Amino acid sequence: MSGGKKTVRVTLVKGLRGTREDHRLTVRGLGLRRREQTVEIEDTPSTRGMINKVGYLLKCEG
Repeated sequence: MSGGKKTVRVTLVKGLRGTREDHRLTVRGLGLRRREQTVEIEDTPSTRGMINKVGYLLKCEG
């Protein structure tokens, strides 16, 4: 954690095959490209909204 900013770890646990186009773009916007990939992103209201939109594809920690 840098600078005391809150972060959240997000892991893509399901594949994107058969999902809606806007959901695939949202996952890509979170920085996730492949299954089982984990990224650490800043915890902001906009990223929380993105996580809530595609929550059925993700595992969220932190």
